[in-house]
Amino acid sequence: MAEGHIVEGRQFRTKADYEAALRDKKKIDKIRSEYDLQNPKAVLDLYARMQAGDYSFETAVGNDFDDKIFELAEMYKDGGNSGGRGGKADRSNAGKNSKGRIQGGKSRKSESGPKKGNDKVSLDDLDEDMRREVAARLKARDRRRKLLVMLCAAGAVLCFGYFGAYYYLAEKNDNDYEQLAELKNSDVLASAKKEEPLVVRGHEEEIELPDVLDEYKTLYNKNRRLIGWLKIDDTIIDYPVMQTSNNEYYLDHNFNQEKDNNGSIFMDKDCIAYPRSQNLILYGHHMRSGKMFGDLEKYAKESYYKEHSIIQFDTIYEKGTYQVMYVFRAKVLKENEIAFKYYQFIDAISGEEFNSYMKEMERMSLYDTGVTAEYGDDLLTLSTCDNSQTDGRFVVVAKRVQ
Repeated sequence: MAEGHIVEGRQFRTKADYEAALRDKKKIDKIRSEYDLQNPKAVLDLYARMQAGDYSFETAVGNDFDDKIFELAEMYKDGGNSGGRGGKADRSNAGKNSKGRIQGGKSRKSESGPKKGNDKVSLDDLDEDMRREVAARLKARDRRRKLLVMLCAAGAVLCFGYFGAYYYLAEKNDNDYEQLAELKNSDVLASAKKEEPLVVRGHEEEIELPDVLDEYKTLYNKNRRLIGWLKIDDTIIDYPVMQTSNNEYYLDHNFNQEKDNNGSIFMDKDCIAYPRSQNLILYGHHMRSGKMFGDLEKYAKESYYKEHSIIQFDTIYEKGTYQVMYVFRAKVLKENEIAFKYYQFIDAISGEEFNSYMKEMERMSLYDTGVTAEYGDDLLTLSTCDNSQTDGRFVVVAKRVQ
């Protein structure tokens, strides 16, 4: 027998038994901290829980404690007449009344050998008060189990409902954009009355806008905030482009002006379609589903760029074809921070300023496309969120080639 394998006065032969005894002692210490064993109600409450199987032990250390609680409970049920407060009950009578230990409803077992006979405790062996206590605890446990099942079922229903609604809205969104694409070249609303000439922002005199392209008249008359259409072949990007006097509305509204977490592709409020700004900046959400600009980050791979180097962007006044020039990652910077801010580059006031912008974007570009631009060229910038960094943005810049 190994020396030092002693717990609560009992010695154990193997390390495994010793560790099991330590676990029992730790469990007993925790029970003692939670129950006042000088309080009859606390003892009877603990007795009921042990009778119901809430606590179980592995070694003689636990059995000793089990016996003690059994004896205390018997004493308190008898009003303390079996040996004084905290004393031991009559073991012979206890054995007759309870038929054994209380732990988990299992029979008392001698340490010297296996149990003999059928010594299990049943509710019929307990007095009326204890039967009521045990029954109440079993009923409470059953209620908790049923409540847990109900909560799990309700959670499952909510989850299925959420995903059902998500896929329904996603399907509806896809159908809506398919219908909008079908309205291109349609003359359903093309005959609507033309508006009076508008004052174009950035100009002191009135400039009469050209006619809307026939291809977009129906869509324009359906929503006068339409400013163009963006399409990249063999991708999901095939959307109307909107514009308002702010850069917030179309973050969470669709073409039909309905609330939509996908938002819409929209042009920066400071860009002008006619007479056009030198650089037209379009924004869109980076949706995990790939919608809007969710697939734009695929341009991080040069192989993807080579297969999708051409972008079609029409304003409602003229058609345009663009070739990808730069692809880079950037951040939204503080207003007082002096650095290149691609989202502020709309019109260069000189060739030197334009060339400076080009050098900055070339320096930031993930790869060399071989495409360059000169002062006077028209540019298109597509911008979306970049989750790889705080306030990050993923940007694709293209030059108009037709």
